[in-house]
Parts: sequence; structure tokens; C-alpha cells
Amino acid sequence: MSYKYADFRVKHLDSMPWYETTTARHYVDELQSKLDAEDHINKGEDDGEDLSDFADETIWSKLRDKIYDSSVTIVLISPGMKESRKSEKGQWIPWEISYSLRETTRNDRTSRRNGVLAVVLPDENGSYNYTIEKKTCCTTECNYWHTNCLFWILRENMFNQYQKTNADCKQGDAVYNGWPSYIHMVRWENFIDNINYWVSKAEQIQNNKEDYDIKVNMPDGI
Repeated sequence: MSYKYADFRVKHLDSMPWYETTTARHYVDELQSKLDAEDHINKGEDDGEDLSDFADETIWSKLRDKIYDSSVTIVLISPGMKESRKSEKGQWIPWEISYSLRETTRNDRTSRRNGVLAVVLPDENGSYNYTIEKKTCCTTECNYWHTNCLFWILRENMFNQYQKTNADCKQGDAVYNGWPSYIHMVRWENFIDNINYWVSKAEQIQNNKEDYDIKVNMPDGI
């Protein structure tokens, strides 16, 4: 799992005392409480460390054991997940996603590319509109994804299916059908009520990875 540990710009959880500040980490606790004991969650808990001066191999050595034996990476999207004063390469989340998307060989065994699911947390006001905005312009109840607020590695792996199927809504915007993104986004409220369904969807997309133009390596200068 990849998330901004101390981001407090999220909705207060009902399971927490009213006087305690909710952070993205508390959403992880909520998720873990709903998982079976045999399930494994890989946590990125060193997100306060600046990675700008680390070599790629050094970062990989910190992440390989957490990612190597996993099959799905869950990324918690929160309003404060990006630190504006740091480059993207100097933050943990993009690296965790990048290495989750790689196929890695160790001890003559090659790990598969992970499926990746982006779960959007509600902001302080309980809204998801900063990333997923519900549209009412057509009967399909489509959603508008604000990908510009995301890390490069996330947005470049969205709407990246080679053969996308779409139609125009009443406003002329393209509405995509099926699963056009290798990294699919879902609201927390939908995800937490049906975890197995959404994890299975990420695995299903992963099994059809040849259908997607997957970006693995982050470019210089971001």
C-alpha cells in the first residue's frame, strides 16, 4: 500500500474520537481491520524522507522486499499527498508505484507486474471532487477524473488502453466504457464496502496488461 502517512486533509472517520485528527494512516487502519488475517498490506511509512539525493538502486533496495511478493498495490489518493516543495522523484509514492509496475527477477524467479488500484479518500468536507467529480450531463452518471492533481506516474497510466471505447456525452466530453486505465480510480466509500471486488478488478486488468501502454520509469525533471 502506498499513501501519504500524515496527510490530515481528509474526512474525519466516524470510528475515531471527535477530538482526534484523522490522517491517511487512519484510513489504512480502517482497511486493515476489514481484511482477513492472511492478507498482506505493504505500507510506505518512510514518506517524510527526501529521496532526491538517493540513487535509484538505493531506493529499490528499500522497496524490493515490500513489493516483490505482492500482486496488487493500493494507492490512497489524498488532497495533501503531493509535497509541492519536493520533486516527484524526491517522494516515496511515485517510486512505490514505479517499482510496483516493474517485472523483477530475483533468485531465478521473475515477479509479475502488480495490478494498481487508486483509492480516493474524501477531503475534510467529505467530497471527492478534487479528484473524482460526478457528472450529471448524461444518464450514465459518468465521472470526471482530475488527473492533473496526481503524480506523473499515476496520470500517465490512466486512460492508457490502446483500444479505448468511448462516446460523447451531452456536453461533448468523451465518456469511456469498460476499463480504459491500467490504474483505475475508485472512491473510498465504494471501495471499503466491496474490497474483494475492486482488488479482483485490479487483478483482472493486470491479467490484460498487454492492452495498456504502461509507463514504468519516471522521466528526469519531475
